[in-house]
Amino acid sequence: MNSIITQSLARSYTYQEYRNQVATLLKEGKSTGNEQSEDLTHYSELNEVRMNRLDKTMVVPAENIKRLEEINSEMIWLVISEGWCGDAAQILPIINKMAEQSEKIDLKIVFRDENEELMNLFLTNRTKSIPKLIVLDKNTLEVLGDFGPRPTEAKQLILDYKATHGVVDETAKTELQKWYLHDKGLSTQREILNLVS
Repeated sequence: MNSIITQSLARSYTYQEYRNQVATLLKEGKSTGNEQSEDLTHYSELNEVRMNRLDKTMVVPAENIKRLEEINSEMIWLVISEGWCGDAAQILPIINKMAEQSEKIDLKIVFRDENEELMNLFLTNRTKSIPKLIVLDKNTLEVLGDFGPRPTEAKQLILDYKATHGVVDETAKTELQKWYLHDKGLSTQREILNLVS
């Protein structure tokens, strides 16, 4: 596992580098990842707008900043993501804002399709669901925990919708985006803080 994590870290991006990579591909009419389609490019464009808005508006409350400042061991927060992923667009800006609050946290992002071996170590119900945050000890690269692909309440929303309608369709995705909008990143912050503190 250590060698896979080391290889992925060597291919990782800072938050700004990740954003630049996605934006550059969009200028070429492409999305990130191995698969290319109009839908994935469209989702990537939507996500760019969402992430730009969240970068400006996302707030880490004072009590969460305090908890982040109290982290006493150095960590790498390694996130597996893709530009077309709606959950990643909602969660990555939050993770970035949290990481900015502590000198002990080094945020790194990798693309799922370029890091299949890493993704296979962190499957959700045997699926390659993203985003996936892997919390690592910076010195040993020991995995301290992981979070994702979405907060518990958002997971339940999708499970309930699928149980009722038998499918996750555009309506479900819209409901999920509304949930994120109302939650303002607080569930994600709470779950990640419980993982790292």
